[in-house]
Amino acid sequence: MNARRTGSRPPRGVVFDTDGVLLDSAAVHAAAWKSAFDACLDRAATEAGGQAPFDADAEYRRFVDGRSRYDGAEAFLTARGIRLPPGAPGDPPGCDTVWAVAAGKEQAFQEALDRVPVACYEDAEASLAVLRSLGVPCAAVSASRHARALLDTAGLVPFLAAVVDGEEAARLGLAGKPDPALFLHAAGLLGTRPGDTAVVEDALAGIRAGRRGRFGLVVGVDRTPDAHAGSGLREAGADLVVPDLATLVRSVWGERG
Repeated sequence: MNARRTGSRPPRGVVFDTDGVLLDSAAVHAAAWKSAFDACLDRAATEAGGQAPFDADAEYRRFVDGRSRYDGAEAFLTARGIRLPPGAPGDPPGCDTVWAVAAGKEQAFQEALDRVPVACYEDAEASLAVLRSLGVPCAAVSASRHARALLDTAGLVPFLAAVVDGEEAARLGLAGKPDPALFLHAAGLLGTRPGDTAVVEDALAGIRAGRRGRFGLVVGVDRTPDAHAGSGLREAGADLVVPDLATLVRSVWGERG
């Protein structure tokens, strides 16, 4: 842990990302993006040739993870040299506008949820319970408009002092990651200053947001089986990288999650 950033005492509050940190939903999001993107890439390959399918691991982490649907769609399409008009939020799923691509992702994600409910990680509830017992308030943030409902279904809402999801962010006009607005708003709801608050993320955009927001501890969670995401999280600015939340609670607060 980086003592210069965290000081001599543990953080007084924690802001957790939702997908991939508290909920086992990142793979569902990635698969939904692949469905939406590959349809557009197939059309681009027909028109111009040479478009490989969307990489649901590397490209998901680099361009999409942690961002709003529109920002993620625009970032990936731009990286592939595909220029689409913005369109409007009500555009139906398709490949004619950025909003249409985002709508395709939303449709695929909702269909996946209808088939298999998203569950929380095994260590999430226990770790949140330990932090609550220590008097450390916790918040969950997400760019996804589904986050609050999914957290409620998973039984985690009672352990959280605040939830800031995509619906709330849109209502308040909060910028998406890597802007720190989501995290700063959540810390404000907890009543803690950024320097006394930890941010826990699995997305590169989220780690960068934590750094930009001058949070006292920025933690990367690498749940990949071979820990291949850890180096990228460190390069993005994580002070500490852990394989799960139990390790985080044990390392920072000296308690077992």
